[in-house]
Amino acid sequence: MNIEQARFNMIEQQIRPWDVLNPVVLDLLAKIKREDFVPANYSTLAFVDMEIPLGHGEVMMSPKLEARILQEVNVQPDETVLEIGTGSGYLTALLSHLAKRVYSVDIVSDFKMQTHANLHTHGIKNVTLETGDAAKGWSKHGKYDVIIVTGSMPVLPTTILNDLNIGGRLFVITGDAPAMSAQLITCVGEGAYNTVTLFETVVKPLQNAVQPERFIF
Repeated sequence: MNIEQARFNMIEQQIRPWDVLNPVVLDLLAKIKREDFVPANYSTLAFVDMEIPLGHGEVMMSPKLEARILQEVNVQPDETVLEIGTGSGYLTALLSHLAKRVYSVDIVSDFKMQTHANLHTHGIKNVTLETGDAAKGWSKHGKYDVIIVTGSMPVLPTTILNDLNIGGRLFVITGDAPAMSAQLITCVGEGAYNTVTLFETVVKPLQNAVQPERFIF
């Protein structure tokens, strides 16, 4: 397989058609080697438009979804990012090149170890990896400029919104399958938020995500 041709095709045939046109994002996708973050037994699928199994019942997001998230949150060089759900660590690596500091937390300790090794190989030093349950937020580092939740949430806890700085942005996919919505929520003032629905999609729920009260008959 011609890896560079496959990477080019991924960007031109999957990502651009999904309205990801920010040159900073596109350049980063060309630069950071996605194949290094894919499990070895799925290496031939690194550039395919699909979710890739990571083990522990988790998956790596499709390339176009990762790219769209980056474009929507619009991370600036002086900003601090919280990623809830490290997973493969590929989105973590991409964020590290845009932000001042990235905190990434996952409930699965194996993902922390694998990502630590990959980030070290890539010379990335502005990421703090942690193991824990951040389904209701992760306030131990104060407030953040950007928060990204990589699994869906049937209900968005207000505790996560409380972790945003004023002007901060939260990317989250809310709802239950088959009707999930990707949202960008901006903190516009103390306790005040603006929500934009970006697109519909379906992704696996975050472990221990808060559940709505459901009627039982």
